[in-house]
Amino acid sequence: MPKNSGAWRNWAENVVVRPAQEVTPASVEELREAVAAAAADGLRVKAVGTGHSFTAAAATDGVLVRPELLTGIREIDPAAGTVTVLAGTPLKRLNRALAREGLSLANMGDIEEQTVAGAVATGTHGTGRETASLAAQVRALELLTADGELLRCSPEENPELFAAARLGLGALGIVTALTFAVEPLFLLTAREEPMSLERVTAEFDQLHAENEHFEFYWFPHTGNCNTKRNNRSAGPAAPVGRVRGLLEDEVLSNGAFQLVNSLGRAVPATIPPLARFSSTVLSARTYTDIPHKVFTSPRRVRFIEMEYALPRAALVEVVRELRALIERSGLRVSFPVEVRTAPADEVWLSTAAGRETAYLAVHLYRGTAHQAYFGAAERLFTAHGGRPHWGKIHTRSAEYLAAAYPHFGDFRALRDRLDPGRLFQNDYLRRVLGD
Repeated sequence: MPKNSGAWRNWAENVVVRPAQEVTPASVEELREAVAAAAADGLRVKAVGTGHSFTAAAATDGVLVRPELLTGIREIDPAAGTVTVLAGTPLKRLNRALAREGLSLANMGDIEEQTVAGAVATGTHGTGRETASLAAQVRALELLTADGELLRCSPEENPELFAAARLGLGALGIVTALTFAVEPLFLLTAREEPMSLERVTAEFDQLHAENEHFEFYWFPHTGNCNTKRNNRSAGPAAPVGRVRGLLEDEVLSNGAFQLVNSLGRAVPATIPPLARFSSTVLSARTYTDIPHKVFTSPRRVRFIEMEYALPRAALVEVVRELRALIERSGLRVSFPVEVRTAPADEVWLSTAAGRETAYLAVHLYRGTAHQAYFGAAERLFTAHGGRPHWGKIHTRSAEYLAAAYPHFGDFRALRDRLDPGRLFQNDYLRRVLGD
């Protein structure tokens, strides 16, 4: 089963590693054997998903576990309102399978390419007034530990471990299966509309309160935003027309945006006028469809990203400060700033743990030097008590994070018990969790 490995790259290609071995187990038993063999050889082990994290959370020079054969739905239980799925299953496959059964997740992020385990382990989230991240929608999971034990974790079985492993960063073991809460398939009406930044910030609390799912994208160097409001609908379904969807979601949002960013990277002085073009090219539209067709979109223009979770009450002030920072700095930013929200949850390392949260994400086109922009933004975010997204670029270490998370010490204690030899360690975990 093990084989010598070439280089592994994440989606953005800002993380490149060369593992000593790759394994593609077809069962939990084969995974257990691979973990035991790695331990005997003195090699670290990391499971990888589709590489949509911008950090080196899954990087290793030891044994890289690929999940391609650990996929599929084990059980759908409509009466209990749950689905149990193997860890390597892509979210897009889960979404479509659930829709065929007349079911859906309550909320999801804006892409669906990730594996379920990778998305949960790094804190993937969408936007929602009452519905939280993917990790908060997990009702049970199975975890293979360093000593080869397969633990079932839920509110009733190993409840402390459940609170930690729902967002475990791969530090506690390898998640082999997840049980999600699901509900009967529903319709969402999406209202996408240009709006000025001044109006969005002035009405942010109202827009958040009045909509089940609200988000906006602000284009630096302009006063323009695109907003999206998603709310449940009694129907009927009224999807985006095929021609309009092709034009707006592929030709403009991906094809034209790719050209805009390529030009901006080559000639930075063109970025402000190009930003004004990008911020006005999409017109308002309203459509009604099933959840995964509303929440998720194709993302073909590759970028790098940093995102911080802030106390929701601080969001408007931070957006205004970020705008002033960009204007006085001379930075040229071709990607919009993304703002979403989440309710408080109880997952130990969730970025929304214990507080109402607003997410503020900054992006740059892949291959663009990011240190000046991301560094300045990060200083602003941390000054307001921000928590970095675990799967996106940041420079925080265990000292900062220990003060940001009430259960940080509890998580580390569980890790000491489950993986005292640090079989699942890598450089990223060493930085964010400490030794």
